[in-house]
Amino acid sequence: MFDLPMFTLIHVLISVLGIVAGLVVIGGLMAGARLDGWTAFFLLTTVLTSVTGFFFPVDKITPAHAVGAISLVVLAVCLLARYGKQMAGKWRGTYVVTAVVAVYFNVFVLVVQLFVKTPALAQLAPTQAEPPFAITQALVLLVFVWLGWAALRGFRKPGY
Repeated sequence: MFDLPMFTLIHVLISVLGIVAGLVVIGGLMAGARLDGWTAFFLLTTVLTSVTGFFFPVDKITPAHAVGAISLVVLAVCLLARYGKQMAGKWRGTYVVTAVVAVYFNVFVLVVQLFVKTPALAQLAPTQAEPPFAITQALVLLVFVWLGWAALRGFRKPGY
C-alpha cells in the first residue's frame, strides 16, 4: 500500500536537504572551494527530489512535472560537467551554472509550495497570479542570478 503522507514527508525532507546542501556548495564555489562530499550529497538529493516528484498521484501533467523534467536535464549536464568532463575548460563554468540553476529550481518549487500550503501566504496569492507571489519569485530569481555570478567569479581558477 502507498502511504502518501509518509512519501510526502520523505520527499520534502530530501528536498530540504538538497536545498541546504546546494547552498553550501554554492558558498564553496563562491569561495573557490570544490567541497566534493557536499557536492555529491547535493547532486544525489537533488536528483532524488526531482525523481520522487514524479511518483505523486496525478490525473494530468502539471507545471511541477515540467520543472522536474527540466531540472533532471540540468542535473544531467551538471553531472557530466562535474564528473564526466572533470570541469575542464568551459565545463567548469557549465558545472557552476547548472549547479546554481538546480538549487534555484528547488527553491522555486519551495516558494510555490509555501504559497499553496501556508494559509497566510495562500490568502495573499490564492491563484499564484497575484503580485505577492510574482514579487517573491522575482526576488528569489535575482538572488540566484547574483549567487551564480558570484560563484562563477569565485570558482573560475583551475586547481581547486
